[in-house]
Amino acid sequence: MDATIQQALARVEARFAELDRLLAEPDVARDPRKLRDLSRERSRLARTVDVSAEFRRLQKSIADDREAVASGDAELAELAQAELPELEARATKLTAELKKLLLPRDPDDDKNVIVEIRGGVGGEEAALFAADLYRMYSKYAEGKRWKQEVITLTEAEAGGYKEIIFTLEGDGVYRDMKFESGVHRVQRVPATEASGRIHTSAATVAVLPEVEDVDVEVAEKDLRVDVYRAGGPGGQGVNTTDSAVRITHLPTGLVVTCQDERSQIKNRAKAMKVLRARLYDLKLQEQQQKQAAARKSQVSSGDRSAKIRTYNFPQSRVTDHRIGLTLHSLADFMEGDIGAMGEALIEADAAERLAELAGG
Repeated sequence: MDATIQQALARVEARFAELDRLLAEPDVARDPRKLRDLSRERSRLARTVDVSAEFRRLQKSIADDREAVASGDAELAELAQAELPELEARATKLTAELKKLLLPRDPDDDKNVIVEIRGGVGGEEAALFAADLYRMYSKYAEGKRWKQEVITLTEAEAGGYKEIIFTLEGDGVYRDMKFESGVHRVQRVPATEASGRIHTSAATVAVLPEVEDVDVEVAEKDLRVDVYRAGGPGGQGVNTTDSAVRITHLPTGLVVTCQDERSQIKNRAKAMKVLRARLYDLKLQEQQQKQAAARKSQVSSGDRSAKIRTYNFPQSRVTDHRIGLTLHSLADFMEGDIGAMGEALIEADAAERLAELAGG
């Protein structure tokens, strides 16, 4: 293990010890947000500290065996020689794992997210597929015990959603969801297709890390806020007061509307939450596109117009085009069993960043 890794491990272990000390302080226990943040950081570092300790024990065993081989005691040397290959192989694996654990971590990984799904090319079928994607993510979130809340939705006349925006809250939400952004293409026979012809349609997904006021400053002078009376499908009135809110961010032209709540104040708060997330996401995309210029894949490119995945119902397969992975279990996938695909994307991104470090 080179000196750079050893120095990085020393810093992690020192921080881990400091976190234990901080978490034992009464002032921290009285501050829920600080307690949560420090606990999450400690949880993130725990695996690195455990692997580092195991690696050191392994190094000691390897050094003892090598000393035994050189001791001149034939029987002891034979036992040590037989044990060394397995210990050295394990040490190689732990070194690789430590390098991955020590990679710079996305500071947004522990943030909650705002997910936006919109029907794209394909009309009615695209809206139905957007609803299917929402159901898929909802099932996945249930399995992860994440909290869900719909911010706003627009239903299509024939069913499904033209647009749905919702939040997911829990541990590591952005880490597990961030690679879902992009164009999702579906190939299937619509229920209304009498001839059995396969149609291709698409929906777009954007996963935005939820940000605090301190993450993105939004000046009041940059906002135009319009209020109006909320309406239901087909023009049916659902409210008798001007509670719906439309916020326009003048410098960027971003527009956010919210009418789900009967309170204008609550609708404005929800709309501002989405606006801040979109503004933050614009900055993220710029950074990711610069970083991706030297990469072969689009795993972290932030290119929201790229087709990332195809769902082929006749062949019961789902393919992620960024990493070339195909799973032949589409029914389970649509029921929220998307974890394997997500982990493969996370692994691919880590491999790219490790290659960058090795090359740089």
